[in-house]
Amino acid sequence: MKDHIEPAEKRFFLELRSRLIHTVRSFFHDQGFLEIQTPLLTTAPAPEPHIEAIAAAQGRFLITSPELYMKRLLAAGYERIFQITPVFRAGERGRYHHPEFSLLEWYRANADYRDLQKDCADLLRTLHRRTAHTAPWRRGDTRLEVDGDWLRYTVREAFLKFAGWEPGPDVDLDRFDVDLVEKVEPHLGFPRPCILEDYPANQAALARLKPGNPSVAERFELYWAGIELANGYSELNDPEEQRTRFEDAIEKRRKAGLLPYPLPHTFLESLEHLPPSAGIALGVDRLVMLASGAGHIDQVVAFPPDPVDPPAVEARSPHG
Repeated sequence: MKDHIEPAEKRFFLELRSRLIHTVRSFFHDQGFLEIQTPLLTTAPAPEPHIEAIAAAQGRFLITSPELYMKRLLAAGYERIFQITPVFRAGERGRYHHPEFSLLEWYRANADYRDLQKDCADLLRTLHRRTAHTAPWRRGDTRLEVDGDWLRYTVREAFLKFAGWEPGPDVDLDRFDVDLVEKVEPHLGFPRPCILEDYPANQAALARLKPGNPSVAERFELYWAGIELANGYSELNDPEEQRTRFEDAIEKRRKAGLLPYPLPHTFLESLEHLPPSAGIALGVDRLVMLASGAGHIDQVVAFPPDPVDPPAVEARSPHG
């Protein structure tokens, strides 16, 4: 792909993007979900060690996800909600990554991660069916399919099969991340989507641990053609356990030399009223890539992020 694509050259991708988003909205409205809008600025991002928020003015940050706000709505009595929103994460730029990108998030009260998996299947089959006459739905030489059974692996099964080792509940995160990207992900989701579920307990920042097997969390990721498309889980609704996890994450950030975010107190208070729930985030830009056959995320957005110029060097006199 050439380094720069003019907006006029992106008409196919942007028109398909528009049709996909319209279909997503219709799907959720037909399922009885309420479309909502939450703030793009927050004073307290979820304190996760590996996600960096972008600082804004007056002690606020651009959101890395609308998750904390959306779960406060669940706690207030809303049962089915969704939104499509821009989110922001520092230091993300590559074939599948932008520092500003679009997420589809939806949440269900009185549900768990298996309900979300069914939502994913229904949604992708609807999108594929309604755009099949205009969208290639290809990844390289692979024609993507949605009908028929989808493969499902637990994390343990996938790592044993493709990486040759079994992650425990306190798995080394660096080793896990490297082998997931290099050895596991390339095998997932050809030609149909694949569900990777039951992540190690220490990768459950906001997810509920599995009843009867607390070594894993009720978390899954949806892969298609080797691309991570969505991340969902049964929600943790124990405020004390969530506070402990956040405090641990803040301490890890501090030890790593990262900015220690403040505790999201309002969110923690709302967990007292959160029913059993499940929520998921799906990458809209990556979805458009899969539908359109695009090889780079820059192709499916009107304007990719501008390069950041190096800071100007102030001219100095010979005498300083």
